[in-house]
Amino acid sequence: MAKSIIHPILRQRLGLPDNETIAFEHLEDVLIQMAKEIPFENLSIMENRNAAITMDNLFDKMILRKEGGLCYELNTVLYYFLCESGFHTTMVRGITYDHNESQWSAGGRTHIINLIEHNGQPYLVDSGFGGNLPLKPVPLNGEVVVSDNGEFRVERVNGEHGDCLLYMKLKHKHDDWKIGYAFDSTRGIKDLSELDDVQNIIVHHPQSRFNKKPLLTKRTDQGNITLTNSSFTQWIDGIEHKQEINDEAMFKELLRTHFDWKG
Repeated sequence: MAKSIIHPILRQRLGLPDNETIAFEHLEDVLIQMAKEIPFENLSIMENRNAAITMDNLFDKMILRKEGGLCYELNTVLYYFLCESGFHTTMVRGITYDHNESQWSAGGRTHIINLIEHNGQPYLVDSGFGGNLPLKPVPLNGEVVVSDNGEFRVERVNGEHGDCLLYMKLKHKHDDWKIGYAFDSTRGIKDLSELDDVQNIIVHHPQSRFNKKPLLTKRTDQGNITLTNSSFTQWIDGIEHKQEINDEAMFKELLRTHFDWKG
C-alpha cells in the first residue's frame, strides 16, 4: 500500500476538503475532526485481535473498517498524514502521569505523540490522549494554548522522564494545572517496530488501564462521551450525565448508536 493513500481517504473520513492544502493554520480543524470522528478506544485489545503496527494494518483498521485506536495507532496515522502534508514531523515516546495514584505510569514510556516544526518553532501535536486532547498544536516554549477542551502548555525541564512536560487545565474539570505527561523531544522514534513494544506493554502489563475493560471516548459538538462496559458518560456544555449499563446488550446498543460500531 502506498502511504499516499492515507491522505485523501483520511481527509474523506474527517470531512476535510479534497483540494485544500493542509497549512499550519488548518491543523486545529484536523485535530478537532480526528477527535470527533476517530474514537480513542481499546476494543481490539479486549477482543484479542491485535496486529503489528504497520501502515497496512492501521489503514485496514482505522480507514477501511472505520475503527479507532489508542495513542500508538492514532498518532501514527496522524504522523503519516502530517508528513504527506509537508510538515517536518517526528514521533516521540512519553510517560503519562496517573493522578489517581499520584505517580508516573507503571508501564513507562508508552504514550506516543508527534512533534512538528513551524517557522523554526517546535510544536506538540497529539490525537491520542483520550479526553485530554489539546485540540491545537502546542508550542514547546511555555505559551498557553486555549481550545474548546481547556488550556494547555509545555514546560521545558531537565527531568528523569525527558526535557518537556505537558500541563493541562481541562475545561469544566480542572481548577488548577495538572501534569499530563513528560516526553523527550530529542529522542525520535526511528522505526515502527518500536511501537510494537509499546503495544505489547499496554496489552500485557498488569497495571495497564487499557487491558481491563472496554473504553471508548470521543469529542462531540457539546463536549465528549465516554463508554465502558459499566457506564456511559456524556459531558454536555460542562454538565456530566452518567448512565449505568446493566448488560452486554445495552453496551452494544450504545456502541452502535454513539460510536457507529459495525462489529
